[in-house]
Amino acid sequence: MSVGPVLSLRDVSVSVPGRGARGARALAVDRVSVDIAAGEVLGIVGESGAGKSLLASAVTGLLPPRAGLSGGEVWIAGARVDHLPEARLRRLRGRVVGTVFQDPLGALNPLMTIGAQLAETIAVHLPLSRSAARQRAAEALAEVGIPAPADRLGCYPHELSGGMRQRVGIALALCAAPALLIADEPTTALDVSVQAQILALLKRLCRDRGMAVMLITHDMGVIAETADRIAVLYAGRLVETGPVRDVLDTPCHPYTDGLVAAVPRIDGRPGRLAQIPGAMPPPGARPAGCAFHPRCALARDRCRKDPAPEVAAAGGRAACWFPCRSLPARTDP
Repeated sequence: MSVGPVLSLRDVSVSVPGRGARGARALAVDRVSVDIAAGEVLGIVGESGAGKSLLASAVTGLLPPRAGLSGGEVWIAGARVDHLPEARLRRLRGRVVGTVFQDPLGALNPLMTIGAQLAETIAVHLPLSRSAARQRAAEALAEVGIPAPADRLGCYPHELSGGMRQRVGIALALCAAPALLIADEPTTALDVSVQAQILALLKRLCRDRGMAVMLITHDMGVIAETADRIAVLYAGRLVETGPVRDVLDTPCHPYTDGLVAAVPRIDGRPGRLAQIPGAMPPPGARPAGCAFHPRCALARDRCRKDPAPEVAAAGGRAACWFPCRSLPARTDP
């Protein structure tokens, strides 16, 4: 018997207030469809404003007050969840879906000890006594590599380093053994060595527990080191998906190629970093045709008139009229 994906997004759209007439709405996420299997890390990548965090918020039902799910379906472990009432969504968060936030200091309660926060979450989702929940909290801290975990239970968030706080955030997200983990820019505020440790930890826990992981980042280096597959968002639309190695070695969409080319390299000649000219359009100001065409050096008349279809390309799919065409040669930085 085949096993379906842990997370399945089907034509998910998220609307936000537009810039035009009063009451107008604009799509910040536009008909995105992706699946994540158990034990798989899917990297969601794109510039700021691409819709990455809104897409993740649509999964957990934690969209900003003025944003709303305007279309599509969200399925987790074979059950549709986008239409559930708030009370049932609260039971889903933590028990079925765990979230690691970008800023652990902001995500943790500064007035509660680490142990109290972990034990409270465990007690809400698992049938454990108070003492058993505290023991499980210490085990969760040990699992994410925090030394002397029993002693750390009495610490407050401000008493820990940034890397330690992020490990606590991961422990908090995983303490009820969710099937899906959403990691929203989990290493942005960390130095390089701690970032590598956190990414290795996420990858190990994913494999050991068989979790599905949605990793949101703007960093192609993080994607290359951690993800199994990649989904590239631009202006709320999915422009390319596929296995990480295939997409990074042979990008089929010019936007993906620009992101890869902009990554600093240490094995080439010194020079200026490649860059993508222009800026991403805000919701409600997306141009006709392919949204990327104003910034694309290879755009043709068809790209400016009609939205690009999604077609098979290099082990995945790309939304481009001319996928895998000859892209300009990259200049080593």
